[in-house]
Amino acid sequence: MRIPVLLSLLPPLLAVAVAAAPLQAQDPLSGSLVVYNAGSLARPFSDLLRAFVAQHPGVEPAQENSGSVEAARKLTELGKIPDLLGVADYGIIPKLLIPKYATWYVSFAKNAMVLVYTDQSAGAKEINGRNWWQVLLRPGVRSGHSNPALDPNGYRTLMVFQLAEKFYHQPGLAARLERAVPPRYLRPKEADLTALVQSGELDYAWSYVSIAKTAGLRHVDLPPEVDLSDPHLASWYGQASVRVPGADRSTADSVEFRGEPIVYALTIPTAAPHPATALAFVRFLLSDEGRSILAADGLTVLAEPVIGGPGKPPAGVGR
Repeated sequence: MRIPVLLSLLPPLLAVAVAAAPLQAQDPLSGSLVVYNAGSLARPFSDLLRAFVAQHPGVEPAQENSGSVEAARKLTELGKIPDLLGVADYGIIPKLLIPKYATWYVSFAKNAMVLVYTDQSAGAKEINGRNWWQVLLRPGVRSGHSNPALDPNGYRTLMVFQLAEKFYHQPGLAARLERAVPPRYLRPKEADLTALVQSGELDYAWSYVSIAKTAGLRHVDLPPEVDLSDPHLASWYGQASVRVPGADRSTADSVEFRGEPIVYALTIPTAAPHPATALAFVRFLLSDEGRSILAADGLTVLAEPVIGGPGKPPAGVGR
């Protein structure tokens, strides 16, 4: 290292100390980081962003929580482009966003469908993984789920109903369970239903096990044949399907989602305003520290990230 002339004017020992001191590299990351994410990623991504900003104080995160389908439509219908999009169903990205708005995605976590409730819910003392559907069909029992057109938990709830009909050998069960949820108990995303259960406005709500754990709610563990959590049951889950409006609701276009194990994914849109900052955040999320945060917030982290889409992700994404 070349010692500046000014150091030659200092006492010898001090000059050596200053010259030997390491130069601190300036953090190149600063400015906005706009993140759109699924409602069930609200807490995990909030915790991730907090830890990320602790390492990069110049970054100013802006997080928007919504149903994953609704988040994707912010791009396709409103033309609002975030730096990063995290969804509760990886399939939303190839079905709604590729190739116009994104070219790749990385899957990073799993979850399971559950039925959340409290000690005050009707039937709370007896409901279990075998009789839950009978409890929900009782007169006066109030249950809700998210809107299938906006949120994967909503269309997954309908898939759970279809799979339950087959698993419990109850013809017509799916339609009966659908009719038991009046429109007033539909919400844009599954996270909105938590407060309704906690306040006693609902007895039961369809949600994810990660939310049940972090919200401190009781939940019914469903059989793996029904809860969409087991990769070994992918072909069984594929018997269920739900069709929802496509990328642009002003048209008659629609898209079909078939039952499959729940897998979360993220992407950096092609036109992201701050791609370098978004990439640094993705790398942090996939790091050991990021994975620990996801696990602490109730998600099951994939053993290895899985890359999808026709495009090649930036270096450092995936392993």
